[in-house]
Amino acid sequence: MAITILRQTVIMLILMIVGVFCRKSGMTGTNTRSDLSKFVLQVVNPVMIFTSYQTELRSELVRNLLLTFVLSVGTFIVMIIVSCSVIRDRQERDTAVERFSAVYSNCGFMGIPLINAVYGMECVFYLTAFITVFNLFVWTHGIIMLSGERDFRKVIKVFCSPTIIAILLGIVTFFMQIRLPDTAGKALDYIAALNTPLAMIVSGMTMADTAPVKMLKKPRVYYVCFLRLLLIPAIIALLLAPLNISNMVRMTVILAAAAPPAAMCTLQCIRYGKNSLYASELFTLGTVLSIGTLPLIAVVSEKLTNLIG
Repeated sequence: MAITILRQTVIMLILMIVGVFCRKSGMTGTNTRSDLSKFVLQVVNPVMIFTSYQTELRSELVRNLLLTFVLSVGTFIVMIIVSCSVIRDRQERDTAVERFSAVYSNCGFMGIPLINAVYGMECVFYLTAFITVFNLFVWTHGIIMLSGERDFRKVIKVFCSPTIIAILLGIVTFFMQIRLPDTAGKALDYIAALNTPLAMIVSGMTMADTAPVKMLKKPRVYYVCFLRLLLIPAIIALLLAPLNISNMVRMTVILAAAAPPAAMCTLQCIRYGKNSLYASELFTLGTVLSIGTLPLIAVVSEKLTNLIG
């Protein structure tokens, strides 16, 4: 499995390099990146999530979906506790940016194509539970942490997002066993197939806007990436290892939690006047390093499960 994950992450890296080239060469601009990002988040991802529910109703799927939801809630609570414990609040540091990047992973952009490639659409089906919990936490705890605002009306807005709407519609069609006509289903499959290339190319465009030399000279960037990519996923893997659960559920949660820092951090930092450059550097280095850390976490998880489980 580690080899499969490594192969897929290398493919993603190549696609990111294409995005870097397009941005550096002037073929695309900031508006192009923004528009493509919206297209992926508001059209492609929701379509892929919805199509994952176009499957046969089985009690095992329902049980594993609910289990993934519960485990995801526990995972985010653990990640928040760990990040607050190891990232101390100091005036000279961008503490909120670091904690946000340590807690919230790129589980949509990176998680969906990776998990789909390694495990198939059944695990994308389980991943929707993690993404739902991600959205609930990021628009409450995450935004409060960055902005200092405590506007819980944003929680209601979360349920109006295309991703959550796709999940809710998917759940309805799944339990009622409503199948799309073959022609419509194939059309949506074509849209869903855009997810990996577009998501990775957009990530590359974001990476192209950072200054690599300056980024590599900042020790805190390595520290936060270590937390996000290795320490926190290893803790999650250790906690899940003794549980008698489906390995597909376990690995879905672990790989989603082991993805690099969320691209959303940069966007929200721009919105709330935080250090968006630092957020971009964490995203860039974390994304590149995840090529090696994701397979490593998969191996560590397997070893822990065999040893403890």
